[in-house]
Amino acid sequence: MEFFRNLRIKAGRSMLAKRYSKILHKPSYKGFGSIKGIGIVWDATNPEELAVLAKFHQKMSEAGKQVRVIGLFPGKVLPDQYVGNRFMVCLKNNETDFFYRPDTIEAEAFMKEKFDLLIDINPRDHFPLFYISSLSKASLKVGLAGNDPGTSPFDLMISMRNPVNVDKYLEQVLLYLEMINPETVKKAV
Repeated sequence: MEFFRNLRIKAGRSMLAKRYSKILHKPSYKGFGSIKGIGIVWDATNPEELAVLAKFHQKMSEAGKQVRVIGLFPGKVLPDQYVGNRFMVCLKNNETDFFYRPDTIEAEAFMKEKFDLLIDINPRDHFPLFYISSLSKASLKVGLAGNDPGTSPFDLMISMRNPVNVDKYLEQVLLYLEMINPETVKKAV
């Protein structure tokens, strides 16, 4: 059974690579102060992490930034705390197609939204979340450093030890974004 699952994911990755190759993504960053919209792609396996995201959402709202979260929960029934959340939508495993690509209106809308910043919190490298992050129209994409940085869709990668502490990871993302000088980024691109 695992063999067929891996084969389907491999086919999904191939389809993603074909679609991704047609996208011209040029990172754009004008400084942390200019960020208005933040999208977060989240592995929602651990419901305790929702409190960290809610705290981050509150902090960013107070700073005048809008945060939207799309998560992937591995079960068929969402935990109660995931339902009715105004800043988050959560996909279930059965909301993917045969090749594990997200197959919902919410996922499609999230990928089309032009966020100023996308933060990927996907330490287990779930393909549906990687798919969303790859095809997101966000101006700047931040994610965890993986095994193959050459195939990463991220403009900024942060290395963290497993298990990834979401609170510390978000702290590091903010720290590095505040340190980056937009003028230096323009010269590098």
